[in-house]
Amino acid sequence: MTHPPIRQRRSIRLQGYDYTLPGAYFITICTFERQLLFDVLKYQQVVHNQWFASASIRPELRLDAFVVMPNHVHGIVWITETDVRERLPVGAQGLAPLPQQPSKPHVTPRSLGAFVRGFKSAVTREVNALRRTPGTPVWQRNYYEQVVRTDDELNNIRQYIVDNPRKWQEDENNPANLP
Repeated sequence: MTHPPIRQRRSIRLQGYDYTLPGAYFITICTFERQLLFDVLKYQQVVHNQWFASASIRPELRLDAFVVMPNHVHGIVWITETDVRERLPVGAQGLAPLPQQPSKPHVTPRSLGAFVRGFKSAVTREVNALRRTPGTPVWQRNYYEQVVRTDDELNNIRQYIVDNPRKWQEDENNPANLP
């Protein structure tokens, strides 16, 4: 009996890019199945609280423009310069750590992915506690990111974030606009 090949998910990240590098990153995170979860004010407040708590939890981050939409979140995250020694993995007694188990997904500490993973996890835990639905997905798998390369690009993204609520009726993430 032959089994069909396991389909590998294609990464949407820039191949070879180090997402621990200092700089600005524009991220979009969508709710599971694009549900209008954040139409509910108390869930929207959870997202706000967790976003702003992230800066105190993760000193390598600086947060910029941010908005919670009914079924997605946009934000700009800055990864700031850190001491290179802090970025090197260290095991017991200062020795190199044991190799990672290949079955576990690896997220580089102090990276954009580590921030998004922690943010999504914290929001999920709190939202599910409020609605008494443990284990229910809040977010779609993965997230969208854009490395911000110029001041003009940064300012355009900031304006996009500010304008986004006003333009919700035309937004491609608005279920009313889906075919």
